[in-house]
Amino acid sequence: MRKPWIVGVLCAAVLVAATACGDPSSGAGSWPPSGPAHAAPAASASPSSAPSSRRRAIPSAPAERPTVLYLGDSLAMENQKVLGGLLREELGAEYTGAPYSGTTLCDYLDGTGDDSLVPPEDKAAALVRRLRPDVVILQFWGNAWGYTPCMDGITHDAARQEYFDRYRADARRLTERIAAAAGAVGTDRPKIVWVLQGPDPITPDRVRRVNAVYEKQAAASGDLLADAGRAVSPAAARYSWVRYLPCTASERGRPGDCTQPGRGRTALHREDDHLHFCLAPTTSTPRPCPVRSPGILRYTRAIGDAVADHLRN
Repeated sequence: MRKPWIVGVLCAAVLVAATACGDPSSGAGSWPPSGPAHAAPAASASPSSAPSSRRRAIPSAPAERPTVLYLGDSLAMENQKVLGGLLREELGAEYTGAPYSGTTLCDYLDGTGDDSLVPPEDKAAALVRRLRPDVVILQFWGNAWGYTPCMDGITHDAARQEYFDRYRADARRLTERIAAAAGAVGTDRPKIVWVLQGPDPITPDRVRRVNAVYEKQAAASGDLLADAGRAVSPAAARYSWVRYLPCTASERGRPGDCTQPGRGRTALHREDDHLHFCLAPTTSTPRPCPVRSPGILRYTRAIGDAVADHLRN
């Protein structure tokens, strides 16, 4: 594996926001069906403007660049360009985003069937063999609605314990497949960064327990956590869902990022969508978010900070 050097650049404001479309969410918003609506991801696309919730100086280092792979669901679909721009600007990373809306962990496992939402060439193992990444970021909300074929009809409402058991097993299997794929091409095992999820207003304990699955898996395999969910939660209430949060100093300094400056607060979600952070309407065809969205900027900053902290050490 290449040594993950960090390129000496400062955080610049150069990202656009990116949208999720596709995860159904217990009755809120309008959701596309599975199947053809789940378009292939826009891998390695370049954003046109870059957010930063705070500016961080990145120390200079030799020029070999870290390779970062981003896998996930509709939240990853919406923010993939923002995160990619951030990692390129701050770390000089070679970045590939391969999210698919509506997915769970099992979709990225080999052998999950022809009806999987992720095609064979974009399974985790296939991408690791092809790209040989230094870091693999995994972003999964925890699809709980019988929407993903590879979950075999297991839903949070109907089979709660089976749902969490399946997530634990799939987290372990996905970690093992990533490690085996790296070994098969003679590279070191990439570091996995598990993204912790933000609050769910319908089933708040579900997200808490999904995050606990990721925390336990990361601890067991020596991997990392990125608590992006905390960045979109009230400071004193990690699992309390809110539509608005107080504007940060950097949001107040950028026109439009503090969406309600007169009230000192900014919107994380649209009125018709309590899951996604893109402030543009969802569409039947998944796409990166086309508008700057404070929730996306906060979320991706937390992920980028976790990756940068790892590569610095």
